Amino acid sequence: MARYLLQVTITDWTLFMVKRFYEETSKDRSKRVNEYLNNQCRNKKHNLLIIGTGLIGREHIRVASLLGAAKIHGIYDTNKKSMDLAEEELQKYSNEKLIRYNSLKSAYQDPAVDAILICTPNYTHHQIFLEVAKSGKPIFVEKPMATSLKDGAEILRLSSKHPAFIQVGMQYRYKAQYVDAFHEVKVLKSLGSIKTISMSEYRPPFLDKVEQWNKFNEFSGGTFVEKCCHYFDLINLLADGQPKDVFASGGQAVNFLNFVHEGRKSDIDDHGFAIINYRNGIRANFTLNMFASEFYEELVITGEKGRLVASEKASADKTRQTKASIMVEVEGHQHYEGSKIGYPPSIEKSGHHGATFFEHEALISQLQQNEVDAATPRQGLMAMLVASAAQRSISENNVVSIAEHAERNGIKEILNQ
Repeated sequence: MARYLLQVTITDWTLFMVKRFYEETSKDRSKRVNEYLNNQCRNKKHNLLIIGTGLIGREHIRVASLLGAAKIHGIYDTNKKSMDLAEEELQKYSNEKLIRYNSLKSAYQDPAVDAILICTPNYTHHQIFLEVAKSGKPIFVEKPMATSLKDGAEILRLSSKHPAFIQVGMQYRYKAQYVDAFHEVKVLKSLGSIKTISMSEYRPPFLDKVEQWNKFNEFSGGTFVEKCCHYFDLINLLADGQPKDVFASGGQAVNFLNFVHEGRKSDIDDHGFAIINYRNGIRANFTLNMFASEFYEELVITGEKGRLVASEKASADKTRQTKASIMVEVEGHQHYEGSKIGYPPSIEKSGHHGATFFEHEALISQLQQNEVDAATPRQGLMAMLVASAAQRSISENNVVSIAEHAERNGIKEILNQ
């Protein structure tokens, strides 16, 4: 029987009467995958519009095609080559034709479009959101939802008046190891009360993107905002409280030291460390390294009853399968010695090790008028708040108060809502 969260008061970190994403385990989710893949007569009730057809836009085309509950009705991008590649991606899964719009306005005003996905470079999210929100249609906006707290806060404020749902692309919460870790600590209470949280990511450098926008803080929002908002979102959800302060250290040690594009020198950090204190007493830390040869993520949660370790190892060589595992160091626990977990290979390879697939499941569920625990604009902004405070701490070499940082950026009210 599905469990539902019923709470007396609503906070920044919880939802009201909504089934949480961690109510199911990765095994539960995997059981449903074959139903999607084996259903040859899929009823595609919803028409999706993809704005931005770069790497992440094409990933959304891929997972939507695999899920089979919606049709890629149309695409829009200012780059013709990107749209060509998007059509090629769709043709791998379907013979259906799509519309190539010649303007943003004609795309979002098409009455046949049921939902809009913003998958453009980070620095364009805010302005595109303001424009497509005029449609009143459901909107999915990739992370980070903006590159500044001011712009992110404007999206949050508009979301409260928007007639349809708005979902933010924080798909890491659907990765197998994090789904199971959350299930252990939030549903089964395997560790008792959480005391400390530690997350780390080791990975190769950023890939090349259109106009190399991801090599510059101005366009990406900075490494901690651009890449690490995923992890700060997870830490915020685990801590289930308001962050108090952040201290961070980091810099640019290896990657793009001599990289210049159109006369501009790259300035993004390639490593960093952050310590976050929460008002409820939980302490957390995060480590980033972006000059490793392979991908590795690890989450360590320690509670009054024991320790949990959830990890994922992936390779730049796409022929190698991702290895995810979970270990729960509580005497007698089934995962005491560690257990391998994961999704079916076809889903693992569809994007972000299956996480984007289940993110789309949440999107479709909302289109079907169901309440789900998908990432909200508030959660997206709170992840940005912690990330940007960490980046400020690096530049100032000082502890940054979250309350002061929010007030400094004109968004203090979100901490009190």
